[in-house]
Amino acid sequence: MADNNRTSTRSFRERRTIDYIPASERHGTLASQFTLWLGANLQITAIVTGALAVVLGGDVFWSLIGLLIGQLLGGAVMALHGAQGPRLGLPQMISSRVQFGVYGAIVPLVLVCMMYVGFSASGAVLAGQAISALFGVDNAVGILIFTAIVVVLTVLGYRTIHTLGRVTSVVGVLAFIYMFVKLMAGHDVGALLAIRQFSLANFLLAMSLSASWQIAYGPYVADYSRYLPRTTSARKTFWAVGLGSVIGSQASMVFGVFAAALAGKQFSGHEVAFVVGLGASGAAASLLYFAIALGKLTVTTLNAYGSVMSIATIVTSVGGRKQISGRARLFFILAMVVCVAWLALAGRHAFLKEFSAFILFLLAFFTPWSAINLVDFYCVTKERYDVPALYDPNGRYGQWNVPGVVIYAIGVLVQMPFISTSFYTGPLVDRLGGTDISWIIGLVVPGLLYYVIAKQRTAHIPDRLILPDDGSVAAAPEWETASLSDVRRDTVR
Repeated sequence: MADNNRTSTRSFRERRTIDYIPASERHGTLASQFTLWLGANLQITAIVTGALAVVLGGDVFWSLIGLLIGQLLGGAVMALHGAQGPRLGLPQMISSRVQFGVYGAIVPLVLVCMMYVGFSASGAVLAGQAISALFGVDNAVGILIFTAIVVVLTVLGYRTIHTLGRVTSVVGVLAFIYMFVKLMAGHDVGALLAIRQFSLANFLLAMSLSASWQIAYGPYVADYSRYLPRTTSARKTFWAVGLGSVIGSQASMVFGVFAAALAGKQFSGHEVAFVVGLGASGAAASLLYFAIALGKLTVTTLNAYGSVMSIATIVTSVGGRKQISGRARLFFILAMVVCVAWLALAGRHAFLKEFSAFILFLLAFFTPWSAINLVDFYCVTKERYDVPALYDPNGRYGQWNVPGVVIYAIGVLVQMPFISTSFYTGPLVDRLGGTDISWIIGLVVPGLLYYVIAKQRTAHIPDRLILPDDGSVAAAPEWETASLSDVRRDTVR
């Protein structure tokens, strides 16, 4: 068995799916977490998301402030999920079996899969525009080229994704420095910042855009930190993941705000061409198109890889299996990417409007899940999970945790009166001046409800974290203490 572990550790192609990562296979550094999330956010979809704050009515100054506040709030939620990875050694969504039951966790998992497909399809549209301009092919051909590369990278898995993140972060930083320099030199940015017409509705819209961007990473962020050594500091993991994501996305969204303010109606439908046209022409433009395609490649590969983890969690729920076969893994990757390609080809001509509605409505389904998962992990169980029991429908966590599922449903429903999107507007939105505060309701209400009820139902909580490879050793929670390595050093002294 040990030989097999060493072989899989050295293998360029990842072998594991949703099974626990043992200590012998843990590797990586916090620097790779920072570069992965920095590179994943220095990309065109984040630019478009920032642009929406202006396209949908906000001014430049208050849009930038609103985006930053939402970024910090949503980024904290996202990074708290990421800090779970080293402690549990599991993909993010399988831990939902603690809160919802082995079968009950399928409910948010299905919605997560829809999220992966939606984000990937919207990203494929923009990447297709970049590849089309770079190689002189039709947008549809660009989309197909892009999705084919995604399949290859997703099959290779975890190590390849982190390597891609390091490359993308370097390319992205250089590209954005160049674009910001060109933007500042060629336009009167100060004049845009001087126009300050505060609107609470538009300000909260900007907050919602960036908060939803960050929170939407929550269902898979731990997928990319689960190989870190378990002694990795939770605080440091939080900051490495959170800072990478917040810095990258805020830089992109700031550029998007200025781009949309300068472009006006020219922006919609020609996002990639306009962004590149602001900063370069000729060879420099080709390099920027390449940077845009590379940035989308990173985050879309994250989505495809995360979809495999989620689908594997769904299909292994029945029967208590711990992983899926290599063929099944490949099949799920292909099925997801084919669906993405079809949606991207079908919707490439009306992207911006549909994407804005999608990203805002998405919050209603993922803020309650985030609230429940984080409250359980940090406040109720305090990291004391029984990892082997997560794979047993008849074990400690059962098939259905009815209170968890009901609270999740309540968390979704209480947001409906406050949601404001192009295809659905809640009845209380007009009374609030058109302000969408649904994501705040979706974090607070289910989080409080779950805490009150779960604190009264603690029979399923073990007295320590139980892991498959060291179940006899008590693993102390680390979040509010020193790292385990620090504890050991202090003990020796």
